[in-house]
Amino acid sequence: MRIKLFALVAFSILNFSCTDEDDTQIVVEEPQLIIKFKFDPTQIRLNNLGQPSTVSAGNAAQSPMFNSISAHYLEFTPNALTQVGQGAVLYSGPSTTLGGANAIDFSQAIVVGEGEAFLSIPLKNLPQGSYEYVRVSLSYQNYNINVRASGTDYVGTIASFVGYNNYITTHTVSGNPFVVNDDKLQGYWAFAIPSVGYTTSGQSTGVTTVPNPIAATSPIPSGSCLVTGKFANNFVVTGNETKNVEVQLSLSINNSFEWHEVNVDGKFEPAAGENVVDMGLRGLIPSFRVIN
Repeated sequence: MRIKLFALVAFSILNFSCTDEDDTQIVVEEPQLIIKFKFDPTQIRLNNLGQPSTVSAGNAAQSPMFNSISAHYLEFTPNALTQVGQGAVLYSGPSTTLGGANAIDFSQAIVVGEGEAFLSIPLKNLPQGSYEYVRVSLSYQNYNINVRASGTDYVGTIASFVGYNNYITTHTVSGNPFVVNDDKLQGYWAFAIPSVGYTTSGQSTGVTTVPNPIAATSPIPSGSCLVTGKFANNFVVTGNETKNVEVQLSLSINNSFEWHEVNVDGKFEPAAGENVVDMGLRGLIPSFRVIN
């Protein structure tokens, strides 16, 4: 009996040990490519061709305080001759035809603040090679601006849709709902002053600036907001990466909100008939760093 009992205990220990060893799994995390945004009011202000630009005569502008942003498309391109779509397309957001034409589906958009991860994908998904430029199609901006009405200054929040076409159900600005349920072309905006409960929306009749310093060799589609920027040093993928890499997309918001002046005082006064002429971002500088 004692021999049988000993054998039973020994078998149980052996069985437990084998089971414990089989259940142990070593998880090896793949190195990731992480994309983040930065908003810089001091970064050089560019025009559509990527050249330094000043505020047009008769207009005024301010650098808004950004809350969040979204993009619909992200591509790394090898050089200035690479045409749109022929580089490494890392992200293409959801689209829909619910509003009739093909449009960005805002209900599925990734909206992030400064320093938050917009995208995280395995580095192995990026083809091996050397990349000189980044192209990002911005679709949505949410920021605070200074507004004057009846001699009083307020802080308002604006939602600016700069994608080529946007299908919007209901979106909110500072907690205020705007019901759309339709397509809105590039330039649609909604505005709220929370302190006084004021809300309004409209469509910009101006031109959205989209800086592209390689427009001569690699133009962007008309009506898109595909901002192009150059790495200081090429982003090289060898296929042997073992650590995460963070890419920062620094966007110039240097006087990026521009309007036509009626009262020449540098104050945005919608009630005086001052209309927005530009809500585009004023340049892109991409950079990268290796992180653990």
